[in-house]
Amino acid sequence: MAAQVPLVLWFEQIGIDDVSSVGGKNASLGEMYCNLSARGIAVPNGFATTAAAYRLFMSETGLDQKIREILDDLDTANISNLQSHGREVRQAILATEIPEDLRNEILQAYRKLSEDIEGGLDVAVRSSATAEDLPDASFAGQQESYLNVHGESSLLDTCRRCFASLFTDRAISYRTEKGFDHFDIALSIGIQRMVRSDESASGVMFSIDTETGFRQAVLINAAYGLGENVVQGSVNPDEFYVFKPTLKEGFKPILKKTLGSKEFKLIYDTGGEKMTRNVPVDPVDRKRFAIDDEDILKLARWACLIEEHYSEVRGHFCPMDIEWAKDGLTDELFIVQARPETIHGGKELKVLKTFHLKEHGHVLATGHSVGERIGHGIARVVESAENLDQVEEGDVLVTDRTDPDWEPIMKKASAIVTNRGGRTCHAAIISRELGVPAIVGAENATTAIPSGSMVTVSCAEGDTGQVYDGQLDYEVQEVDLSELKHPQTKVMMIVGNPNEAFRLSMLPSEGVGLARMEFIINSFIRIHPMALLEYDKLDDPILKSEIDRLTASYSNKPAFFVDTLAQGVGMIAGAFYPRDVIVRMSDFKTNEYANLIGGEKYEPQEENPMIGFRGASRYYHPRYRDAFGLECQAMRKVREEMGLKNMKLMIPFCRTVEEGRKVLEVMAEHGLKRGEDGLEIYIMCEIPSNVIQAEAFAEIFDGFSIGSNDLTQLTLGVDRDSEVVAHIFDERDPAVMDSLATAIQRVKASGRKIGICGQAPSDYPEIAAFLVKQGIDSISLNPDAVMKTVSRIVEVEAELDSQGSASQARSDVTV
Repeated sequence: MAAQVPLVLWFEQIGIDDVSSVGGKNASLGEMYCNLSARGIAVPNGFATTAAAYRLFMSETGLDQKIREILDDLDTANISNLQSHGREVRQAILATEIPEDLRNEILQAYRKLSEDIEGGLDVAVRSSATAEDLPDASFAGQQESYLNVHGESSLLDTCRRCFASLFTDRAISYRTEKGFDHFDIALSIGIQRMVRSDESASGVMFSIDTETGFRQAVLINAAYGLGENVVQGSVNPDEFYVFKPTLKEGFKPILKKTLGSKEFKLIYDTGGEKMTRNVPVDPVDRKRFAIDDEDILKLARWACLIEEHYSEVRGHFCPMDIEWAKDGLTDELFIVQARPETIHGGKELKVLKTFHLKEHGHVLATGHSVGERIGHGIARVVESAENLDQVEEGDVLVTDRTDPDWEPIMKKASAIVTNRGGRTCHAAIISRELGVPAIVGAENATTAIPSGSMVTVSCAEGDTGQVYDGQLDYEVQEVDLSELKHPQTKVMMIVGNPNEAFRLSMLPSEGVGLARMEFIINSFIRIHPMALLEYDKLDDPILKSEIDRLTASYSNKPAFFVDTLAQGVGMIAGAFYPRDVIVRMSDFKTNEYANLIGGEKYEPQEENPMIGFRGASRYYHPRYRDAFGLECQAMRKVREEMGLKNMKLMIPFCRTVEEGRKVLEVMAEHGLKRGEDGLEIYIMCEIPSNVIQAEAFAEIFDGFSIGSNDLTQLTLGVDRDSEVVAHIFDERDPAVMDSLATAIQRVKASGRKIGICGQAPSDYPEIAAFLVKQGIDSISLNPDAVMKTVSRIVEVEAELDSQGSASQARSDVTV
């Protein structure tokens, strides 16, 4: 029978408008092959069978009628019914030979692709449904893909398996739920030259942050071997974030690098019945990143180009979900799939919904948080697909990893927790689509969480998701961003945790008035910088072993401090870019420094650390000067390598003007020279001397930020850590309020900016109102206080405007 329409099309003949003919996946491959190859993006060549080929297969063999009869009494709400009907359809397809016309077309194209290679080329064979990857529906993962397919017989058998995968349980259920007719959708098969990532690495990347929808970062996951392990969530991959705006300007803004465990890698199975197999990764390789910085940056550039192209073609912002692979034989990178991201793409944030735990409990397990919600329910540990019927509506599904056919059960869950997987795996994608919180890569969840127990799953605390024992109380806050009024006084935020920065950047603010370096050092570095600088001199084997564990991928131990600190600050500066982000240099007290790993060796014991060896006094002192140099190196990296020039620096607890000059000299020695390349350096106004000599400090610093906590304790002579006199500590005391007013007046008279980053405005709206009346330039608040304080500031400014208008009116009458 002569075909009226092509049964096979090459990628060079396909574009994005051909979804109805070759499906979303193949249409996208053709679009990139034709339009982005010239821009340096490598896509392996290949060809696709068309929808006409699938319908030819169905009609000539009588399968279409047979499948209709099988599905006549389908009930997708009944799991066993769904499974049995799906199995019967797939078996019918697998038992049917491909018609001769179609078989000949496939083999002829395969021989051409193989270019006379004896025995044929190794190819990847991927299913592409004609309704797949539409902007408002994600069909990803429902149909099968096969890697390392070699030879004509294997290719034809694999094509039949792809046709059968149009009727996986999940695909049947999803089409029914979305209202798609099973027989309106066809299946195209993409046959593409294999990339030998089994000898290198592969993964998935998104052109936005998958959890918050933050548009200015590329998220990349990477693991050794073929890419199915990352897609399916079989391994915990490496994770990287790259900042798009400064990447496009030529900088190297890798904001974050997280080492994954990468336990297994998928490789070619030579001599076996299967085409691929998993093998353990060498422990040494597991401690290394799967790809280097140049690969990370190249992939991120490609993600930007792909996103820009698809956004232009579609006429609106179109973030992308992209699969990539690196050929270990040639060291070349390739893009092997790209589809529109369906959760955040094209949506403008109008209502900001935030979840907050009102209490905490015993943590059973932790992993990568997916989404920003909180859920609770009875934990149901599912070891295999045979136990899926145990999951009831509202349960928390706990398993090793999920499979596409689990989707009907995942819809019942109030939350999902897996041992394995990264933020781009199947469980993560489906949970976002379903709007349920999920924690992936928890490693020991199936053993740490007792099945049948009540648990709370929180993804609302940043990058790390927590599974708590018991049902914890939480609240949901909704803010209509379209109704927000913006005050004249700048409202900024106090931010410590880099993992919350993307989410916090969506709150209405003018930037970050205080980025706290201590959180990054305490939570992510954890080692005293001097212990890293003097690593080779350490004689404590236990201490060195602990440092080795935390710095496993670093032979240069001080570089671990610099990189980790730079990445933490970079995440915050990138999140709020191009708004100002004021980073305070480290302000631990000696007892807090001593609590860092190796810290006791380097810190003196003080009777009152609050007014002891802290802040500016450390930076030029021989005991810490070299460690401060590491802080400076990290801040240079943020500005010069990442290109985040919106970052300003701030010096805490600077007692005298002379001390300020010494600190600025040390910073200049390390390449951080005030005024050079736009660098501004602020001072914390938190000691009475800062107020009394405000004019003199204004000569050497660019701005001031009031630290109300220390200014209160030093004005009143109260140690705020002392329970005996703690009741005297009150920022609203007249002496403190006078100091605040005086500082604002004297600094502004000197032509400098002044804000406040202390706790007081967050705790007491009346202090915020007082500061506005004094003419303060900015007020920095804890994130949870932003909304209520903004409202109060707007009211105060309206009152001041009204008073000013009334005063002007009286003046006019007098005249």
